[in-house]
Amino acid sequence: MTKLTRQKTITSLQAILIGRRDALRLAMEGNFDDLFIPDRHDHGDASAEGNGAEIASQLAEVESRELIYIEVALERIRDGNYGICEMCECEIDLARLQALPYASLCLPCQREVEKGLRRTNPQVG
Repeated sequence: MTKLTRQKTITSLQAILIGRRDALRLAMEGNFDDLFIPDRHDHGDASAEGNGAEIASQLAEVESRELIYIEVALERIRDGNYGICEMCECEIDLARLQALPYASLCLPCQREVEKGLRRTNPQVG
């Protein structure tokens, strides 16, 4: 693959990242409003709404984490080091970047990190 083809793909991924970032920001603005539960007299309704608030809170946390990953990826694009593995400094395969545009590790390094996590925490994986 030529350097020009890789750069065109990265430019395309940048647009995808920006679109996802903007969508996450909008979704998060709406989710925070749903975290507050009005006072209810029916305990069943309050319990169901409490569970909904907990799910909304967890979703907001996941979205917030993804937003951080996206912001870091966009910063790496601006700095010119997007698509370079943070561990081994090799190019990350474009197929991996297309599947996970904010990936910061190549697949072999990601596997090594996950192996290390499994050894220290058998529940991760």
